[in-house]
Amino acid sequence: MRRMTLLAGAVVALAACSTSDRVTGGNGNLTPPSNLTYQLIPSGNADLPEGIDLRWDPVRDPNIADYAVFSRSSTTGTWNLRAQTTSPSFEDLGAPDVQYYVASQAADGTMSAPSNTITVDNTNKLPPPSGLAAIALDQAVQLSWLPNAREANPSAFSYYRVYSTVYDAVQNLCDSAWVLEGTTVSEDFIASGLPNGQGRCFDVSAISIDGHESDWPTPVAATPSAAAGDVVLFAAQDSLRKSGFAFVSSANTPGVTASGTRTDIDFRLDRHADGSMWMAPVRSGTSVAPYGTQPIPDLASIDVASSTGYSTQAIRAQPKRGYVFQTVQRDGVHYVRLRVTAVGSDYIIFRWGYQSNAGDPAVDRVSIGVSASAR
Repeated sequence: MRRMTLLAGAVVALAACSTSDRVTGGNGNLTPPSNLTYQLIPSGNADLPEGIDLRWDPVRDPNIADYAVFSRSSTTGTWNLRAQTTSPSFEDLGAPDVQYYVASQAADGTMSAPSNTITVDNTNKLPPPSGLAAIALDQAVQLSWLPNAREANPSAFSYYRVYSTVYDAVQNLCDSAWVLEGTTVSEDFIASGLPNGQGRCFDVSAISIDGHESDWPTPVAATPSAAAGDVVLFAAQDSLRKSGFAFVSSANTPGVTASGTRTDIDFRLDRHADGSMWMAPVRSGTSVAPYGTQPIPDLASIDVASSTGYSTQAIRAQPKRGYVFQTVQRDGVHYVRLRVTAVGSDYIIFRWGYQSNAGDPAVDRVSIGVSASAR
């Protein structure tokens, strides 16, 4: 017998009492429930959901004392009384049956005609997301994957669930105690608040509109680190406090993440209406130019800064593309190389390097580039 959960109304848990057949006619004086729907409850196991959540429209009939929930394990099996509840919902925990229906019930035990029957449709199960990748950050890990699960059946897709567990780097093994990190509707996720130096494994599943959970792809592992070379900057429209970046702050501190409202930052990240991300120069004397027209493999690919082509207009941040900033400091012009590692739904991740020698366009030497810190 499955466990029963009390929802909005009283639920009486019953043994799987057999009924000879589905209620066919019922008491014509009782209004039957309508619009019965279901939602599977994901558990992390694609083959064994935590349970099923049934909901129907409440019946406004003074002759009704409660509702009777029936189910069966196959489309041709015998119907069994699962529970009686005064709430227009029921959460059946454990492996769900294949079909369910609900009937209104009077105080004397007579029942209405049945509601519509719902059938748990396993064809709505989506394929596992592919291309899962991780980027280690300071006290965080950024995850991304391909949209193949969503694109396989767009009308059935609902969201993603992201899981993590402890990673044993010596044995290259993931612990079996997985926990839910969170959910997202986009193909990226930042797991934050993680201890630096402690490796974790991550995985992701796709959830259909009726709650079916996909299988998991092969997990990835990453170890957050204060020395991680990548910086996360959020769009001003989502997190204004973390949307600005200064290569060198007014206190001479390198690599500072700050509010996008400040005038001493070098650039601010903005998200446009179409979802694209743009780096907008802010501080007087700061301008930017694209480095070539194609993606580059790493930050080291940017070796010499151009002497022309800079603009104070915002420039679109595109993944794996390079950019060169020109910033005027007290001792003259300094050049900064920057490569966007990834673009998320409300942030970008990048690596950068600052040429500390004024006027020197050789950004591949005598440069600094550190992780950002909030100021």
